[in-house]
Amino acid sequence: MADDPLRNFRSAYYEKVGFRGVEEKKSLEILLKDDPLGILPPHSESHSLVAVYRREQYQDILAALQAMRFIRVGMPQVEVHLRMFQLEAQELPRCSDLIPPDNADEDFLAIAKSMGEIVEDPVDCYWLIKCFVNQFNNKFGDSVPHLPKSLEHYLNMEDSRLLGHLKSCGALNKLPYSLWFRRCFSGCFPESSLQRVWDKVISGSCKVLVFVAVEILLSYKIVLIGQSRPEAIVQFLSNMPQENTDAIVTKAIDLWHKYCGAPTHSV
Repeated sequence: MADDPLRNFRSAYYEKVGFRGVEEKKSLEILLKDDPLGILPPHSESHSLVAVYRREQYQDILAALQAMRFIRVGMPQVEVHLRMFQLEAQELPRCSDLIPPDNADEDFLAIAKSMGEIVEDPVDCYWLIKCFVNQFNNKFGDSVPHLPKSLEHYLNMEDSRLLGHLKSCGALNKLPYSLWFRRCFSGCFPESSLQRVWDKVISGSCKVLVFVAVEILLSYKIVLIGQSRPEAIVQFLSNMPQENTDAIVTKAIDLWHKYCGAPTHSV
């Protein structure tokens, strides 16, 4: 087994910390099929039972919301998940107070929509949304407001001329920070690129979001320099082309390693 590069855990680890050249996903799938390796989570025999419990809990929450008339037939799945999340967090509004979603709700809905494009099963999707949002808010909630300043700092180090242009035309303070940082690029990147960004966030760093934003600006420097109206810049960045996103994420991770060294699971 040691001679099979696809079973070489050390190579997969090198890929994880930034040394490319190994098909990590394929390697990991093969590793996880081998019980003798001893790296599977403990009590793997209980996984199916836990899945049953989670499905039952999901159905109980759904039934409770239906009884309280917080959800209706035909309601979009993301809105159903929002009400479920609010109920579990004890933040469900009174029926008479139901109003359009606020900014925090819109952030949740954006993440839920993207997760729904990655995970088909609604039960698994809800649990992933819930865990992702809770971890992000609890671990990085205090750091997110400072990310725009970090972006300015690193953009200045990479391209001070571009930063100067964004400042002089009044666009710097109007960049789509909510889309980038509070929603972790939900709705900005296609599934394949988004998963790579979220993987870094889940593993312990929200600062990677800054370097993704910096690389977006660097990648579209010519377009941005050619615009003098901040509204046009924000409109372009909020609806940026989708064909180059994998390259942007790869370069962003390189920048992250360049300035932060080997990942240490910190913000």
